Amino acid sequence: MGVINVTPDSFSDGGTLYRGSRPDLDLILQRARAMVDEGAAILDVGGESTRPGAAPVSEQEELDRVVPVVEAIAARVPVTISVDTSRASLMREAAAAGAGMLNDVRALGEAGAIQAAAASALPVCLMHMQGTPDSMQQAPQYNDVVAEVKDWLLQRVDACLAGGISRDNILLDPGFGFGKTVQHNLLLLDGLPVLAQAGYPLLVGLSRKSMIGKLLGREVNHRLPASLALAVLAAERGAGIIRTHDVQATADAVAMATALATAADREES
Repeated sequence: MGVINVTPDSFSDGGTLYRGSRPDLDLILQRARAMVDEGAAILDVGGESTRPGAAPVSEQEELDRVVPVVEAIAARVPVTISVDTSRASLMREAAAAGAGMLNDVRALGEAGAIQAAAASALPVCLMHMQGTPDSMQQAPQYNDVVAEVKDWLLQRVDACLAGGISRDNILLDPGFGFGKTVQHNLLLLDGLPVLAQAGYPLLVGLSRKSMIGKLLGREVNHRLPASLALAVLAAERGAGIIRTHDVQATADAVAMATALATAADREES
């Protein structure tokens, strides 16, 4: 899953797809085509930054940023488009514009979101977040982060099933960096097999995350080697979708890990 942030303030690539004060569709289409050529099966389009401390944007601003991008990519690039949003209105508009997946950091907790997702009949990813983007990193606490994240996600699954969303359309994301310390993130990564036991595909986003900076002292633009290591570790532990800013390098790294796992499986059989 390649990241297409049409935001001026995302932590890693905010504003890179802008000309002046607005997203530039030509730049976005170039990025989308390049990511697909590099191996992206899904492009995740987001119009509101959810980095720690991020300020919310208005509903209309998010619609204005995202819907034209979805329409443009859907018309010109053969790829599944995921829309990273918590708003029911954008879920409806994005589905009509050609989106093929919904990705919600608030796990369909906002008003009308479950109903909009159910009506779209699209796959939806439910992410765990303790707190909200403006406060989530102030003092996150858990007794057992893996068990608590799993239980919380399964509660959201139950709400979605009750709201008419098909079990086959649900994916889970443990939410690395969303209300977690570095230690919490490491325990979650090691505990991915426990989350996988729930029976839902796992989506993982570790690309360029601040935990790399805290552990290694690397600035955002120097976190690729560690991001690749984390992607491989996540894939080995059961992640089915890797969300990344660096598609080709990540696809190559995961492909090598997959080749090794496949060879070992064949040898055993």
